[in-house]
Amino acid sequence: GWLFWRVMACGKRSGDTKRRVILFILCICVCQSGAETLRYSLPEEMERDSFVANIAKDLGVPLSQLAARKARVVSEGNEQLFRLNQNTGVLTAKESLDREEICPQSDTCTLVFKIFFENPLQLIRGEVEIRDVNDNSPVFPEKEMVLEILETASPGSRFPLESAQDKDVGINGLQNYSLGPNPHFSLAIGTAKDGVKYLELVLQRQLDREEQGELNLLLTATDGGSPPRSGTAQIRIVVLDANDNIPVFERETYEVRLAENSPLEQLVVRVSAADPDEGSNGKVRYTFTQTSERSRQLFQLNPTTGEIRVAGKLDFEEAKSHKMVVKATDGGGQSAHCKVQVEVLDVNDNAPEIALTSLTASIPEDAPPRTVVALFSVRDRDSGDNGRTECSIDGDLPFSLTPTFDNYYELRTSAALDRERTAEYNITITATDWGTKRLSSQESIFVQISDVNDNPPEFTQEVYTMSVTENNSPMLRIGCVSATDADTGKNARVNYALVRQEGKEQPEISVNAENGDVYILRPLDYEKVAALEVTVRAADGGSPPLSAQAVLRVVVRDENDNAPVLLHPPADSSAAGELVPRWAPSGYLVAKVVAVDADSGQNAWLSYELAKATEPGLFRVGLHSGEVRTARAVTERDAARQRLIVLVRDRGQPPRSATATLTVALVDGFSEAHLRVSEEVPAAEPDEQLTLYLIASLVCVSALFLATAVAVVVVKVRRARRNETETLPTFPTSATESNAGSLPRSYVYDVCFAAGTVNSEFRFLRPLFPCFPAGLPPGPGQQRISVCS
Repeated sequence: GWLFWRVMACGKRSGDTKRRVILFILCICVCQSGAETLRYSLPEEMERDSFVANIAKDLGVPLSQLAARKARVVSEGNEQLFRLNQNTGVLTAKESLDREEICPQSDTCTLVFKIFFENPLQLIRGEVEIRDVNDNSPVFPEKEMVLEILETASPGSRFPLESAQDKDVGINGLQNYSLGPNPHFSLAIGTAKDGVKYLELVLQRQLDREEQGELNLLLTATDGGSPPRSGTAQIRIVVLDANDNIPVFERETYEVRLAENSPLEQLVVRVSAADPDEGSNGKVRYTFTQTSERSRQLFQLNPTTGEIRVAGKLDFEEAKSHKMVVKATDGGGQSAHCKVQVEVLDVNDNAPEIALTSLTASIPEDAPPRTVVALFSVRDRDSGDNGRTECSIDGDLPFSLTPTFDNYYELRTSAALDRERTAEYNITITATDWGTKRLSSQESIFVQISDVNDNPPEFTQEVYTMSVTENNSPMLRIGCVSATDADTGKNARVNYALVRQEGKEQPEISVNAENGDVYILRPLDYEKVAALEVTVRAADGGSPPLSAQAVLRVVVRDENDNAPVLLHPPADSSAAGELVPRWAPSGYLVAKVVAVDADSGQNAWLSYELAKATEPGLFRVGLHSGEVRTARAVTERDAARQRLIVLVRDRGQPPRSATATLTVALVDGFSEAHLRVSEEVPAAEPDEQLTLYLIASLVCVSALFLATAVAVVVVKVRRARRNETETLPTFPTSATESNAGSLPRSYVYDVCFAAGTVNSEFRFLRPLFPCFPAGLPPGPGQQRISVCS
């Protein structure tokens, strides 16, 4: 301003009108190029008409020139927050400013204004930072938080708590938490990756529901203001009886991308938690926790199915993402948590807004080129390409648009004007954004813009995620990538190619150069490669060409192409044999079948069932454990040889399965034994015939054992004197066949048979070295034989 008046004074002294005009134009150019930004700060909650700054003093402009040059202040947006006194040059706030109301989502709050001068035209940018004042206390979403904790929870267990919210920022914001004294819990404060503090209640000492069924704690949140403010919440701990299993979510974090124009009731995501318990302890219900009130209004959670649906109108301009925590609680009170992160995608739902700042009423026809005619700004509330704007003027007119700063445009003359040929120019300025569905607005003034702009290709997405099922066919099309170019002709002709990375193998992916179709070259195996990620470049046909890149991520879906593999018993081995005593009660563990599946998810979930058995009612198999147990007590009427076939099946579609064969021998008089029985053992005879065979065998065996016992006693008495270990005679062939098995070597067995009875007793004692007869002599009518093998 000082330079302008010095220049005008020189022009008056010289008396040269033409020179004054040239100096006037030069002054405007100098003022425009030397514009600076004025920066001030003001605490919030100041009274109306509070002093902000002395503009005249800071700019070095005499007070007399403020009114002469029609100085005024223009705020961004529709609401004018500041007032400029032309008589004093003082800038004041029109109303009391509340930082939390003006900038609710930002840590810093800066208001932008422009000081506009006329005669000559000058625009100066200014900023006022609204400083935060500690006028808000921390507030918890709920005055009482109820936690249900099992009495079996181990010390060190952590339980998330609702965080407090403080509208203030910086040191005036939330700083610390404290927990009232108690013998069971302490407070752990952590900081997430995004800088947000989170709370967890840490169990220090074991709970006992019978001793104390409920605890009440006081949680206090304190900010860092001076003096500090605080807020409290009650934590009510309800101690529950034991529940063996807690719900388990399929994923720890669910990430979803959702357009801001999504309709109501649209499914966002379905969270799922499984609880292997039965009854009410296995029934899971879902609730939101550690979730802001705004997110609860925008999203609805079905407590039974875990489906999260849109319940309100999403607005990208209000919040670009929403973070929610879902708690899954079973009927026993145990709970698990998962995070749901919803990224709101911007939709071009706001048209550009044109605000006319200054307009010259008339232009002399001899006005030189590049004379400023009007000044206006364009604002679009969307972001990205949806918020980028361009301005254009219809018709071939001698005007041009020149962008300045902060989306401001100057309308300048581009050629000599002729009033006789055209008296006025009624021109419509159209502001259009760069969204996929382009929105525009118009303003009628006397201006024209000639906008030349080069545009690189723009992918519709930064990351393309596609999926393919493993064992796919070669050259399978799984989707396409797409990029657009705002230019025309060959400059808008886009070609696609994969970006080759040095040192890496060529991916199994191909992209069509013309249309962006994505193909899988060869079949994929989920068990080897679960996901592929490459970079796609889109280049236009300009010279030099412009390009953009996007990430292409291919996720391989698992299919049920692997059957269960038996670990025990091995599938290629002979049938496994197990020994079960005749006195075995119901639930007696016979064997355990162990199998694995190379697939994932439900394709690898295995179940066991008894496919075939000699006596189906005698045995049962655990559905998930694979344990083979007796379904009832073993009786004398049950066949001595039992053959079981266990079917192992996964939950794929269609399911795959494998079978395991077990052979079980029912024996008398064993307390503990392990016996391997071959599959080739013939099936048991009916009960009546088996009894006759046993009676005949026992009569023969008793006679043979009696003779053998006498011989063994005589031999042992003689050899005991010499203190030597001798090998005793072995059983006759008929005796070993009757017992249907072989005995380990280097063990002594005490065999007792009662003469004249059908039953016999075979007792497994322990290894004895050397083999000598021990213990009391056999009772009346019995034969005792000690055998060393």
